[in-house]
Amino acid sequence: MYKTIFNKRRSIRFTQFVNKGYALFSCLGKEVIVGTLSVASLTYAKAEGISTDVTKLDSAHFNEKEYVLDEVNVTGSRAPLTQRQQARMVTVLSREDIQATPVQSVNDLLKRIVGVDVRQRGPIGAQTDVTIRGGNHEQITFLLNGINIGDPQTAHNVADFPVDISEIERIEVLEGPAGSVYGTASMLGAINIVTRPKRLPSLSVYAETGSFGYVRSGGRINAVSGKWNNQLSASFTRSDGYNRNKAGGLNTDFRAEKAFYQGNYTDDDVLVSWHAGLSNKDFGSSTNYSAKYDDQFEHTFKTYTAVQGETKRGVIKWKPAVYWNHNYDRFELFRGRPGSYPFNYHRTDCYGINLNSYFDWSLGRTAFGAELRNEDLVSTNLGTPLSHPKHVSGTDNVMYKVGVNRTNLQFILEHNLLIGGLTMSAGLVAVKNSWAEMHMKVYPSVNASYRFGDAWKLYASYNTSLRMPSITELFYSVGGHKADPNLKPEELSAVELGVKYAKHGLSGSLSGFYNHYTNLIDWIDDGEKDAGGAVVWKSVNFGTIDAWGTEMALNADFRQLLPTQKLLKTLGISYCFIQQHHKEFAGIHSLYALEYLKNKVVGSLQLNLWKRLDLGVDYRFQHRMGSYKDPAGKLHRYGSYGILDAKLSWNAPKWNVYLAGNNLLDRDYVDVGNVKQPGVWIVAGARFDVEL
Repeated sequence: MYKTIFNKRRSIRFTQFVNKGYALFSCLGKEVIVGTLSVASLTYAKAEGISTDVTKLDSAHFNEKEYVLDEVNVTGSRAPLTQRQQARMVTVLSREDIQATPVQSVNDLLKRIVGVDVRQRGPIGAQTDVTIRGGNHEQITFLLNGINIGDPQTAHNVADFPVDISEIERIEVLEGPAGSVYGTASMLGAINIVTRPKRLPSLSVYAETGSFGYVRSGGRINAVSGKWNNQLSASFTRSDGYNRNKAGGLNTDFRAEKAFYQGNYTDDDVLVSWHAGLSNKDFGSSTNYSAKYDDQFEHTFKTYTAVQGETKRGVIKWKPAVYWNHNYDRFELFRGRPGSYPFNYHRTDCYGINLNSYFDWSLGRTAFGAELRNEDLVSTNLGTPLSHPKHVSGTDNVMYKVGVNRTNLQFILEHNLLIGGLTMSAGLVAVKNSWAEMHMKVYPSVNASYRFGDAWKLYASYNTSLRMPSITELFYSVGGHKADPNLKPEELSAVELGVKYAKHGLSGSLSGFYNHYTNLIDWIDDGEKDAGGAVVWKSVNFGTIDAWGTEMALNADFRQLLPTQKLLKTLGISYCFIQQHHKEFAGIHSLYALEYLKNKVVGSLQLNLWKRLDLGVDYRFQHRMGSYKDPAGKLHRYGSYGILDAKLSWNAPKWNVYLAGNNLLDRDYVDVGNVKQPGVWIVAGARFDVEL
């Protein structure tokens, strides 16, 4: 079981040493022998920037002659467990993965995860809907360092992150209901973006340029003083766009500024961390929301602030957090012409406080927590009438006249039992939302895994969760839309079985899953027309849908498999298949629920061509179900397409230069109906890092 090992004097002999900056041996409080290295050699091999806790380990493993230490904890459970101990599978994109991938945004990076569907309405993070395992973009939670950054207005712009891709330490993707881990908003999964300040004083600058007038530049400075660590970064991105409207003007142009400050204080008793970020973005949204109008425009401004703490001593470990997310959005159906159609303005403030804790006892590790989250939105067209209208900042006489305020309260309990290679985790989340006077509801979860030696792992899980309707789904009744303010929360129960293998540079996984949706929310076209004869889209509880699927992956690290050769570095290939079963409704067209990826293949090859010259090649094949209508009313099936990307880079210790290409086969494709995607996109750039 869990057993404190600080006061033990017996030595642990490691036969493997992970040669990384976050090696954890000094955290054990033991004498550690690695080859001929002594404890003194490892004094600075700490993991102060990474969420790890290896002071508690399964005592059954102490009798083994060899022990391979997991480098980092990932969030697949409420209580901290290493990736090896987790009862659920969590996909992790490491810093090395991120640097090798030919992408310019987090949104593009997520396309490389086979179970994730990224429906892009524009490149470099302009506007993106992200889904997991056939769901829709409202059904997952995005987190920044474990803090929920979801926007209750709509998930269309939730993937608008204040951090540049160069600042990300890793990305964790938890597929399937994650209510007992991240709360009930994560009905079909969660994506956690983890940033960490550098552990040494340093300075970094970068710049890149490319097709369609694309320019991105930025920098980071890190200051370390004793127990304090502070880091500030900023970036600027612009593009002329790749498309023009019927009048000949640019309608996919893009401009964004981001800034992010993060820091931490640590001593023997506590770890306190904080972050504050902002994203200011303007982009031509072409035909993003309506195929009839090709000169739409959107402006978003977002800020994210959070403070988190963690105690290191005592029987119970406490992890409190407070946060405030502020979102502002202006949508223009006719760019720069409010007289043609009034602009839509929305302002959302989400305040949250949560308290997580865990303790170890004779029967395992128990975690419990609670979160109170208030969501306040004022708008020009979403919600119920305000008693006191509010002025829209930056305008002459526009007022927020409607709005919504709702509070979500949830309690979470989880217990983890580790016996030898067995991990069992059971939990439940109880949730009550002030909207529609919802009663307290409870959603359980059970997860288990068993490790066979150091290579094989079997796992099984059953999880349930719910999602409250977005404000847009409840109230957007303009421009050919008819919302239902009485929508019920949608619910999901999911079962998953899988096996994973990893040893000596070769890893693979195979899993099968089944999702059962009830009261699924979607926008549908049932044939109703407005006074002008246009289609009316209605938000409804669509009914019941069952989906099953399978995921498989195989990865080879040739640096371990064939250490004498230098050309091959890594090779990975993964595949996801999903099949939905739903009752067919004659004459009904679904906007999101039935437009899922039935087949997705992702392949990646990393080569070392010569000395420090590396080449990375990525290929992605997708086959989407569903259909869409063009402006003339003609129905089109989504069909299939394949995209080839590549990145050539020279990687020196303190600098690198690179040339990247996206969509090198120049494919014509759409992720969302009537929204054209760019052709070949070439980017060249350089980065310099200096230790101060």
